Amino acid sequence: MPFLDRSDAGRRLAHALAAYRGQQTVVLALPRGGVSVAAPIAKALGAPLDLVLVRKIGVPFHPELAMGAIADGGGAVITVRNDDVISYAGVTATQFAAARDRELAEIERRRALYLGDRTRPEVSGRIAIVVDDGVATGATTRAALRAVRARQPEKLVLAIPVAPTDTLAALSEDADDIICLEDHRDFGAVGYFYADFRQVEDEEVIATVERFGASR
Repeated sequence: MPFLDRSDAGRRLAHALAAYRGQQTVVLALPRGGVSVAAPIAKALGAPLDLVLVRKIGVPFHPELAMGAIADGGGAVITVRNDDVISYAGVTATQFAAARDRELAEIERRRALYLGDRTRPEVSGRIAIVVDDGVATGATTRAALRAVRARQPEKLVLAIPVAPTDTLAALSEDADDIICLEDHRDFGAVGYFYADFRQVEDEEVIATVERFGASR
């Protein structure tokens, strides 16, 4: 197992991102798992932490199969479509829109739960570091990157512990720099690369945002 847990992965990523310490950086985590990875990074860089709220848009009769993703990075809401899956599954425009709207409603619910009326860190003109606990298909990560890009950072960095080699190559189009500690052609699932991959609870997300939020 390359990583003991998400905190271990975050500490190792923080070391790899050390060149960004002392610069105008902001760390943006994908909840929930990405928040536990992002906390050691925000601490090491002395950077504020914010959230990128992302939801997979699943095929109606097979929710685990992603036909797209939707993300809100604190600015524009970005939708990414997987047209190959949409075509293969025979999903209509009406069905896609209905699934997208359900996930957008969940994003709104989570924004209220995690962030409330907190002031969010500025992203425009800063180095934005997007963090998750790993990447699989890349749909949600791509949506997150595009949502953050819409906030006009000076530089957009993706920092992840592990990803499939081919997905990593595809994501290079959406980030200015990618820091990935492990990439594998034979991937499986993100959880395979952690000794402890227990679920992160909402309370941990809220506490982390309170600790590393815009006041830093």
